[in-house]
Amino acid sequence: MTVAIEELTMNAWPAGQTAAHGGWLLRLAEGFTKRANSVHPLYAGAETAESMQRKIETCEAFYQRAGQDTIFKLTPFAPAGLDCTLEERGYVLQDPSRVMMLGDLTLLRLPAKNEPGIAVECEDRLTYSWLDLMCGFNGIPSCQEGSAARIMHAITMKTGYFTLHAHGIPAACGLAVIEGDYVGLYDIVTASSFRNQGIGERLILHMLQWAGKNGASRSYLQVVQNNAPANRLYAKLKYEELYPYWYRVKQRNLH
Repeated sequence: MTVAIEELTMNAWPAGQTAAHGGWLLRLAEGFTKRANSVHPLYAGAETAESMQRKIETCEAFYQRAGQDTIFKLTPFAPAGLDCTLEERGYVLQDPSRVMMLGDLTLLRLPAKNEPGIAVECEDRLTYSWLDLMCGFNGIPSCQEGSAARIMHAITMKTGYFTLHAHGIPAACGLAVIEGDYVGLYDIVTASSFRNQGIGERLILHMLQWAGKNGASRSYLQVVQNNAPANRLYAKLKYEELYPYWYRVKQRNLH
């Protein structure tokens, strides 16, 4: 297991600013999503207790200046003892998640052709109609749409912005990002009125078929561990957990 998948996730969801500090990457993107606004301690070697404390203090000052909470994204690649040290400093555990992998797209069944009432649209760049759908389905406030758009406009890899229509009504959407032979799936979401109808599965099969035609042979995605419906769907599609990750969050002192 290497940090290669973590690198793919950062490329596919780029931050507006990234600062490097002793092998730790400090990312900022106007506060939109934890993964684009957190410390990724990927490349550092062994840390002494003193060096780890100094680095954490530097990170806290960095995010304090930016007016944001200090967030660490922790994976099995983080320095030993960092999670415990953060907990001792008052960082709260949030969003235990997992990276899941599908190792061979050719083993998937193909999406149904000409399924009555179902139409899937793919655009190769972000449109504001897709962004409005995604934010609406996810309950993202309109004040954050600009931040989301700037992240997506900054993606330099091949992208597919998908919308599934059911009987002419937008029912689900998702983003696919291809780098090398991997396709990452992001922002897979189904409208509340269309859930539990197999819509998400149909959408993903179309996305993976498109990815296979564009050079991808494997897929990864990220999912919160307590999202039971999503985890059941990904397991049905033969995704398997590759490694866990979680966040540690310390709210800034506003006084």
